[in-house]
Amino acid sequence: MHFRPIAALSLLLITPAFSQTKLQKVDVTLAPPKNLKTKLPPGYTIPIVDISAEKERQVIVDREPGQYLGHPTTVLLDDQTTMLTVYPKGHGRGAIVYKRSYNGGKTWSGRLPTPKSWETSLEVPTLHRVVDAAGKKRIIMFSGLYPIRMAVTEDDGANWSELKPIGDFGGIVTMATVIDLKTPGQYLAFFHDDGRYIRGAPAKAWRFWVYTSLSKDGGLTWSVPAPIAMLPDANLCEPGALRSPDGKQIAVLLRENSRKYNSFVIFSNDEGQTWTEPKELPAALTGDRHVAKYAPDGRLFISFRDTTHVSPTKGDWVGWVGKYDDIVNGTEGQYRIRIMDNTKGADCTYPGIELLPDGTFVTTTYGHWTEGEQAYVVSVRFKLEELDAKLRP
Repeated sequence: MHFRPIAALSLLLITPAFSQTKLQKVDVTLAPPKNLKTKLPPGYTIPIVDISAEKERQVIVDREPGQYLGHPTTVLLDDQTTMLTVYPKGHGRGAIVYKRSYNGGKTWSGRLPTPKSWETSLEVPTLHRVVDAAGKKRIIMFSGLYPIRMAVTEDDGANWSELKPIGDFGGIVTMATVIDLKTPGQYLAFFHDDGRYIRGAPAKAWRFWVYTSLSKDGGLTWSVPAPIAMLPDANLCEPGALRSPDGKQIAVLLRENSRKYNSFVIFSNDEGQTWTEPKELPAALTGDRHVAKYAPDGRLFISFRDTTHVSPTKGDWVGWVGKYDDIVNGTEGQYRIRIMDNTKGADCTYPGIELLPDGTFVTTTYGHWTEGEQAYVVSVRFKLEELDAKLRP
C-alpha cells in the first residue's frame, strides 16, 4: 500500500497509547504538543504518498564521510537540461560547494572551482535566474548574515564573481525567494531577520520580521529592505513566494518558528507594495522553507520540512500537492508526499525544485538519509501522474 489516510489521527489522539506505523520514526507520536496557541486542527486528513523507499528515484548529488553537507538550492538553465547547485560544507554556514548536471539531475559533476571569497560564506547560499530590461541574463547567488553578499555570473555559471556586499544590511536565509515583477528587469527578493543582523553588527535577537528588497536593474543592485510581515506572538520567517495562476497575486508561505502555530501566508495584489495580515495555513501546509512550482496541469507541488504539530512524517522531507485556491481558501489540498525519511530530528530539507520539459520534478535537498552519518545531498525525481496513480485502488 502506497498511502496512508490520516483520518485515523482523530482516533489516535483520543486513545491512551499511540502505536507506531511504518511511516513513523520511533520518536514521533501522534499527540499534539503542549501549549499550542493555534486554533486550527494540529493534524491533517489528506493521504500521504510515500516514495521514500523508491531508490530508483534518488540520485546522490554529494556525500563526504564525516563532513556535514547541507542546504542546497538549484537553478535550471535555458537548455532545460543543465542544472547548477550550490550548498555549504556545514550547517548553514561554511565554504560553498558548486556542482553542475548536464542531464537534468541524473548525474552530477565533481566539485567545481569557486572564487576564494566563497570559502567565507556565513549562511545558506541561494541561486536565482534574473534578466534585465535589455534582455541580459544572469544568475545571482546570495550569502547572508551581515552584510548580505552576492556573486554574479553572466555566462551561465562558467565564470563567477567574488561575493560582494549588496548594502549595509544583513539577514537570514537570503534570499529565500526572488520573483520577477511585471516591469521588465525588476525583481523582489524575500528574506527574514530576527533583529541580529539587519542593521549591522550582531545584536540580540528580539523579533522576527520578513523583508523584501527591490532590484530595478536585473538583479545587480538591491534596495534598502522593507518590512512586510511580523506578528508579536509568532516567529515568521523563511518566506517562500509564488504567483497565482493568473499572475495577479503574490502569495508568501511562512515558517512559524515559535512552534505554537501552523505556518502562515500573506498576499499582495499590487506587486508587493502592500500586504495582507498574516493568516494561518492548514496543518497540511505547515513546515519550514516552502518552495513551490506549478506542474504542467496547473497543480502546485510544494516541498518543505515537515514540522506539522501532528504528523506521522514529522521531521522528514515532504511535499504537498494541491491548487493555489487551497492556499487562498485555507483548504488542505489533494495529498502529501513523503519524499525521504530523515533519520535525525528535523535536520533536513532546504530544497531546490526544477521542472523538466517532460513534466518531471527534480527536487534536491540535504538530510540525514543514513542512520548515524552526517547529512548529505540527494535529488529525487517524479511526475505527479506517477504519484496520482499510487492513490488509486
